Parts: sequence; structure tokens; C-alpha cells
Amino acid sequence: MSLNFDRRKFMLGCAAATAATGGVGSPGKHASAIEPIARNGSHKFKLSLAAYSYRDLLTGDPAELTLADFVDDCAKMNLDATELTSYYFPADTTDADLRKLKQQCFHLGLSVSGTAVGNDFGFPPGAERDRQIADVKRWIDRAEVLGAPVIRIFAGKPKQGQSQQQTHDLMVEGIEACCQYAGEHGIHLALENHGGPTSTAEGVLSFVRDVRSPWFGVNLDSGNFYYDDPYTDLAKIAPYALNVQVKVVTSNNEERTNKQPTDYDRLARILKDSNYRGYIVLEYEEAGDPRTECPKHLAEIRKAFA
Repeated sequence: MSLNFDRRKFMLGCAAATAATGGVGSPGKHASAIEPIARNGSHKFKLSLAAYSYRDLLTGDPAELTLADFVDDCAKMNLDATELTSYYFPADTTDADLRKLKQQCFHLGLSVSGTAVGNDFGFPPGAERDRQIADVKRWIDRAEVLGAPVIRIFAGKPKQGQSQQQTHDLMVEGIEACCQYAGEHGIHLALENHGGPTSTAEGVLSFVRDVRSPWFGVNLDSGNFYYDDPYTDLAKIAPYALNVQVKVVTSNNEERTNKQPTDYDRLARILKDSNYRGYIVLEYEEAGDPRTECPKHLAEIRKAFA
């Protein structure tokens, strides 16, 4: 699943054109739009579970579970894949460890849907920025070993003294540098809508317009637009999704004090209308034992996305 190499062409009649206006971006691009990811005209959904869902079980000294245990649970839930989120790998993980986990997934009939890094491209030139880019590239190498086709990345946060445009340009440059490396290894980078400059559809689309790489796209997170009706903006970024992360609730504020159950049926219609073909990854963040709660929500998601 790759981006169209001609996706920089103007599409004055594209549905995303309206959403693309008014955001931060390079001069002269505000009224333009890009081509959505090339599909074949029909949707296809595969189910996965993010290791972040087991975060409390995978951390601690000692941790209650290992990633191998998580993979076993994914197989028990009869999933198509597992997302092996980078945060839960031991610091001393080797390529041999990655290959062993990959073999376990294969023996259990699971693909590795992807991984994620907690990067920040908002830093100005210097040691910290270099470290952020190096860490993403390190996980590109690891994703290649795991057979993970996509890595969830983040834009980062504005830093003190930066203008909005300076922040945007720094983030675009960081993403492009990593995309060039990712493409050399056959890995896609998917930018998550996750606060700051990516807290709105317009913000996400400003990066989609300005990052110049066929290995770049969006990680659509259903729970990270904090409006009364987040589905309108989710529909705007859906045509550019390389990966879809599903939360079990939405909220109209970042404090998440007003939670509403995710409308799985509506989300499924949005992705069907955009002919999305790829992974639907449950990321469970709520209270309760995820080993009990995740199967319940996966049953609802299966029904909605059938």
C-alpha cells in the first residue's frame, strides 16, 4: 500500500481541497490539494491490536507480561496482526530478538501491522534534533527486521521562541529526512493526528501537502480529534490513511472528561467511503483489564467493519 508518486499534482475538484485551505503550509499551496492514496475502488479491513493497550502489563519491574505473551493473546483473539509498539521492547533488544518475535507471529498466523515511535521533530538544529531523527531511523531498521510495513510517527511540539511557520518547516524537514531513509528500507511513515500542529484535520493536511515523499501518509486515530463531532474531520484525513488506530471512546476535550462511546458503524462507513484497505488497530486506553476488555470491543469492531 503506497502513496501515488504523482500525488503532488493539483486536484481542484478533490474533496480534500476545502479542508486544505487556511492551514500552515508553503506559500501558494493553501488552496491546493493532493491526490489520495491510490486504492482499487473497494475497501478491505484487517484487525490488529496495539501493544499500547497492554501498557500496564508490559511495564513495571518486573513486568507482568512480555511482548511474546501479548502476541500469544493476539492469536487467541483470532486477529490478523499485532502492532508491536516500540515502547515495550527492552533497551537491550537485538535483531535476533526481533527475528524470534517475528517467527512467533508467523507460526501463529499473525502479521506485524506496524510499530510506533514517540518522536518530536519540533526541536531546532542541534544534538536533540539529531537524536530524535536517529531514533526514528533506528526503528526503521527494526521495522524492516520485524516485517512491519508502517511506523506511527508524531510531528512533535512547538518550542519556545519559534513561529508557527518555523515549527511547521522544522517538522516537515524532519519527516522528509526520515522518509528518505524509510523508503530505502521499504517502510512507510504515518503521521498521527495527536495534538499540537496535528490537532485538526487542517493541521494534518498541511503536512500531507508539504512533505514530499511517496513513503508518507496519515495514521488516523479515531480518538484524537477533540470536538463534539470528530467524525467530520476524520473523514477529511481518511483518504490519506496508511494505518487506522481505533479508540473505544471519543471526547470533546483533551482532558477526556466528557467521553462518548466510539460510533464504530459511522467510522466504518467513513473508511468504506474512502476505500481504505489496511489495518484497523484497536488501541485500548480505558479502565479495566485489557485482556478482558479488548476481546469485547474487538467483537463490536468486527461487526461494524464486516
